[in-house]
Amino acid sequence: MELTLNGLQANIDDITFDLYGFSEADRAAALGSPGSTNEDSMVTAQDPEDSEDDDGVDAIDQTDSLLSWTVGVAFGRFDLRLATGEREAPHEPDPFDPLPAKSPGMLPDGAAPFHDHSGILVDDQGHPHDLPRLIEEVLARVQADVPGNVRRWLQRDFFLLHLKQYSKSRRKAPIYWPLSTSSGSYTLWCYYPNLTSQTLYVAVNDFIEGPNGKLCLVRRELTALREKGSARSSEDEKRYEVLQTLELELIELRDTLLQIAPTYHPNHDDGVQITAAPLWQLFRHKPWQKILKDTWAKLEKGEYDWAHLAMAYWPTRVREKCKTDKSLAIAHDLEHLYAEAEPKGAKARGLKKDAE
Repeated sequence: MELTLNGLQANIDDITFDLYGFSEADRAAALGSPGSTNEDSMVTAQDPEDSEDDDGVDAIDQTDSLLSWTVGVAFGRFDLRLATGEREAPHEPDPFDPLPAKSPGMLPDGAAPFHDHSGILVDDQGHPHDLPRLIEEVLARVQADVPGNVRRWLQRDFFLLHLKQYSKSRRKAPIYWPLSTSSGSYTLWCYYPNLTSQTLYVAVNDFIEGPNGKLCLVRRELTALREKGSARSSEDEKRYEVLQTLELELIELRDTLLQIAPTYHPNHDDGVQITAAPLWQLFRHKPWQKILKDTWAKLEKGEYDWAHLAMAYWPTRVREKCKTDKSLAIAHDLEHLYAEAEPKGAKARGLKKDAE
């Protein structure tokens, strides 16, 4: 009986292989014969979405990894005490324990951060919220040597590294946002988890404008150099030109932030990319800037009207769509606007019944 079944199976296999045009090699592979290709050596096609951006899983240099961690500590994302021994590492969870709200290395809710801030740090030597200085302080606390020029690393290398670390397939979600002047000479680093509708106003009032704002300090120094007149040295002249350019760039940055701020109401449910889209022109990393610019164009066209940000910018359009799109109405908590469409043919049937 077993021989008969095996024979039938072989006949079925032959018929199937003939129908689909299998070669001898294909038949051998399908039947798992000794000549078939070993599974470990097979080259398989990757899902385009999985392979599009594998940068996020590339090996990261130890120095870059250390410095990236210090940025997280400075912003209050990671807990320095785990590195200094002031806090014990969390115990290993049991297999069926609920997932924690935060990863073990993150700062627990209610714990004091390394540095108090409003969600913005800055690349500005001498400023109380100067990020490079805070990075060096974190390194000192863990008794690690400062690896080279931290400020230069922050300006040239960090965001590219960070974007790779926080990207997977088509999802790009950097949480440290460098909003810069056109030349990159002055950069505000915004922390996405702390982003609110007031963040851009804070950036202007606490960092650019105000008695101790960068723009005011630049203008004071310009005035002092201007008053020197013909007594200015060649170094003074160079500094004067640099400050003039910086003043114009700071004014441009301030005006751009104030232009965006009134209608900027970020909602973390929209995700990083949509939330950052209105700020696309303030990012200097060209590939990321292009992604955000394209996202903003799609927002303008109405392709992401489910987003809270779309409601903030185009409320009339979104509310109108909610009348005919139930899922959109639910997303914006406007179900009362949705009007159930009358089934096709219902009106015609009603007229026919009246005629009878």
